Amino acid sequence: MNSHSIVHVELAAKDRKALGQFYSKVFGWELQHVDEMNYTTFKAGDCVGGGFNPVTNENPAGTVTVYIDTDDVTASLKAVEQAGGTILVKETEIPNTGWFGMFRDPQGNMVGVYKANPMMGQQMAQQM
Repeated sequence: MNSHSIVHVELAAKDRKALGQFYSKVFGWELQHVDEMNYTTFKAGDCVGGGFNPVTNENPAGTVTVYIDTDDVTASLKAVEQAGGTILVKETEIPNTGWFGMFRDPQGNMVGVYKANPMMGQQMAQQM
């Protein structure tokens, strides 16, 4: 059974590399720039990591999005809808990483659900 932990946090960034450098300088976060996805990931010590997402009309400055771990993205989104939430993004693959979906809760917060690709976990364990 999945614990439904928060596994990823995204901060909206007008300039993801500059914002990443700010957090790296202030808190020592490790950064990885993924230019082909216009995205920068961060690792915040031993805690939850995340990324810097570009500012858009759908993701304005000041937006913070959390992602909740799930065993089944589609089933979680169905449960969200049944409980009164609104689906924004159906299950979508992130190449070589996993799958995600997005929803708005009944109070208007944008939240994601995420399922890691089990092969990525195996590859990471082999590298350690």
